[in-house]
Amino acid sequence: MSTERVVDVARRAALHAALADPARLQIVDALALGDAAPSDLAELLGVGSNLLAHHLKVLERERMVVRTRSEGDGRRWYVRLVPDTLTALQVRPVREVARVLFVCTANSARSHLATAVWRQLSTVPTASAGTHPAARIAPGATAAARRHGLDLPAITPQHVEAVRARDDLVVTVCDRAHEELRIPVDVHWSVPDPIGPGTPAAFDDALADLERRASALAAHLAPLPA
Repeated sequence: MSTERVVDVARRAALHAALADPARLQIVDALALGDAAPSDLAELLGVGSNLLAHHLKVLERERMVVRTRSEGDGRRWYVRLVPDTLTALQVRPVREVARVLFVCTANSARSHLATAVWRQLSTVPTASAGTHPAARIAPGATAAARRHGLDLPAITPQHVEAVRARDDLVVTVCDRAHEELRIPVDVHWSVPDPIGPGTPAAFDDALADLERRASALAAHLAPLPA
């Protein structure tokens, strides 16, 4: 057996060993489509912070999850799956939804880019909104959409209360929006704000992050029957 093959088998064995614990498998399932704060995971599992820290340390050691500091409340952290770590695992059945609503703070960049990406990936309807809408879509977002051939209509940012419908599947794409929303959030994506750096690279990175996450989510959703 080649050295490369031995390394691959050892890596796969380590991943399976890490997931052999039911609690860690629950963590991975919870993170499959979105990020979560450690406190959310502890509540989901019904365990204390010390035991959760142990499980996260095992998953981090195997490079299955990483932690990022919140851009909103700097005292908070979010846990996310490392991309492509679990491509061979089916973690969620297909769910029928009426619409996907992407929410960020200003509804000026990430949420609009998410809807533009979503329209290319899924037939499930989509919309976007913000918790503190800006006056207009950020020029950097418009430019990024143009560079990547995405349709980004020049519409005025809207408040989430004016857009949200009862049957929406709500996806927050911004830490601040996630932390201040008082409505149920189905999925959270901790996508860094490209407006701060303001560079084309920052917007391209955010768009790539959204495309990866949206592709994973789209595979698990279907439109409601007509």
